[in-house]
Amino acid sequence: MGAVIEVTDLRRQYAGGFEAVRGATFSVVRGELFALLGTNGAGKTSTLEVVEGLARPSGGRVRVLGRDPHTDRAAVRPRIGVMLQQGGFPADLTVAETAAMWAGTLTSPRPVGEVLELVGLNHRVGVTIKQLSGGERRRLDLALAVLGRPEVLFLDEPTTGLDPESRRDTWALVRSLLDDGVTVLLTTHYLDEAEELADRLAIMHRGRIVREGTVAEVVATQPATVTFELAPGGGPPRLPDLAGALVVDDGGKVVVHTDTLQPTLTTLLVWAAERGVLLEQLAARPASLEQAFLAVADEADAPNQTEVLA
Repeated sequence: MGAVIEVTDLRRQYAGGFEAVRGATFSVVRGELFALLGTNGAGKTSTLEVVEGLARPSGGRVRVLGRDPHTDRAAVRPRIGVMLQQGGFPADLTVAETAAMWAGTLTSPRPVGEVLELVGLNHRVGVTIKQLSGGERRRLDLALAVLGRPEVLFLDEPTTGLDPESRRDTWALVRSLLDDGVTVLLTTHYLDEAEELADRLAIMHRGRIVREGTVAEVVATQPATVTFELAPGGGPPRLPDLAGALVVDDGGKVVVHTDTLQPTLTTLLVWAAERGVLLEQLAARPASLEQAFLAVADEADAPNQTEVLA
């Protein structure tokens, strides 16, 4: 399948010389959900605004549905839906009035009542925007983003402020759109959301993409972990050779980091059984997206060699 979104060496520089995006490259194919993750200030929203056509890139190339989303905005805009971090609609309009106003700007909108029902706001149509909760405003933002039957949907932190039930309902709606062939570019701080929805994802750090792939591929960059405690008193025989695993033993609690979880765990259990050693508080955890994300965050906290030398 051809790419619906193509981003090549994207750069975005603000006044004063700060470069928020420094050479980001990725693509998204039709019907795929691509999640863009990153630490605070990594450049996610700066990237998204350029891809949405809301800002001009400082360098590089961006194409959405084969066109430049900024210079060809009149052609691209009717075919995309955008959910910003904040909608900014007039506070004194009701939900129904806001949706009807937005529908009036679209070429072929879905029925307003149908969309409000999809996001669970059909019982709040007469309520003004200022009376809505934060979660209800996010649901209204989502309703307006899908009102125009978009081919490409941009979701910037779509479930912020939602309760767990509303989050699940939003996920179900997004999945139904994907089933209909809609292409989705998502930013989120919720790693479980990315794990649940994303076909592929990228993690940004200091304006660059430093991890990219399926959830499984990104997670595979980190080791699994086995932890246990050894009974005090006398000390057991020396731990077995765990074939390249990193073993941290502080005299009682043992942490094993390994890329081969099952063979490592098998070796430990056989060793313990043969020697009558009790592995107390034994736990085995595969690598996770959170672990991969935190590894990037740790890199962000580490001194940058170039900056230190400067």
